[in-house]
Amino acid sequence: MEYSPPPLFKQGASARVKMTVFACISIALLLVDSHMRTLATVRQAAGTVLYPLQMAALLPRDALKGVGDYFSTLSALEKQVRELKRQQIASAQAMQQAQLQTAENAQLRRLMDARERLPVKSQLAEVLYDARDVNSRKIILDRGTRNDVVLGLPVIDNQGVVGQVTRVFPFTSEVTLLTDKEQAIPVQLLRNGLRSVAYGRGKSGALELRFTAPNADIKVGDIVVTSGLDGVYPAGLAVARVTQVENSAAGSFGGVICEPLAGISNNTQLLILMSTPEMPARPPDEEQRALKKHNNKMAPIKEAPKEGVDPQPAAAAPVANGPPGLIPVMPPAPKPAPAADAATAPAAATPGATTAPAAAAVAAPAATTKPKEPAR
Repeated sequence: MEYSPPPLFKQGASARVKMTVFACISIALLLVDSHMRTLATVRQAAGTVLYPLQMAALLPRDALKGVGDYFSTLSALEKQVRELKRQQIASAQAMQQAQLQTAENAQLRRLMDARERLPVKSQLAEVLYDARDVNSRKIILDRGTRNDVVLGLPVIDNQGVVGQVTRVFPFTSEVTLLTDKEQAIPVQLLRNGLRSVAYGRGKSGALELRFTAPNADIKVGDIVVTSGLDGVYPAGLAVARVTQVENSAAGSFGGVICEPLAGISNNTQLLILMSTPEMPARPPDEEQRALKKHNNKMAPIKEAPKEGVDPQPAAAAPVANGPPGLIPVMPPAPKPAPAADAATAPAAATPGATTAPAAAAVAAPAATTKPKEPAR
């Protein structure tokens, strides 16, 4: 009994024969298409019909490729976003530094312009930090004794007075600001020259003009400048602007509040004036002399007794021709003259009259009289 496969599985010609037949058909079609160009329409129709089948067959591949592209693109975008954020932060920092340097350069230019206009020598100083005491208004500068900084030097900026050097170290110095409660500065109004003293008000950052009359000519907006009377600050430096005036008729003094013009708390560079204005020397204090009570009449002046002459008693009669108010010293009694001279001698002097020899004796009491020789 012979076994034969079912019709579905029956095989015709062998595989080699089939391959040979189909290869010959293909070669024939290629030759016909290359020479006669007759299969272009057939090819287009076959491509149009088979295109949906091709797309359907390529869908799994395209899906896998799209998923891979999505995740790769997502990671690339995340990396790019991180890089852009880092660049943005760096650009923001650079921009802040540029703005800070621009503001610092502008401040330095203003300080240099103010330095050229100052009549005294000055030097630039940088603010290092604030003082540790929170209740005081002080700052520390990077200039000290090695930079010829001494106590009492004023510190200013391009807008006005900032403070005064109160402590000095070799490399740093401490500056007390105008707004400190222990700081005071003599000022005057620029408009009318009214003088006063400005005191700091501490943390409020304002100044106060104390002991002003209630009816003083002070208005809101007046500019207050240094008066130069203290010998520390040069005259004419801007200090503050009047912001509030309180005039109370019941009080003895008025209240005047001022706002500093200088950058008290927002400066990084300042100017230190290296010399104070030269003030004329004060006159010496006058000695207080005790006033003595005396009569209106002029007291006589007593002459000192001369050597070899005895002082005359006070009861002696004054010389008739002598100066008034003086007590003359009477000469000693003359020696008796010889007989020859007695005849020629004048009569004895009467009280109240003075002879020539007597007058000569008064003029020169120490001289000795010689007797005259007799006439031959």
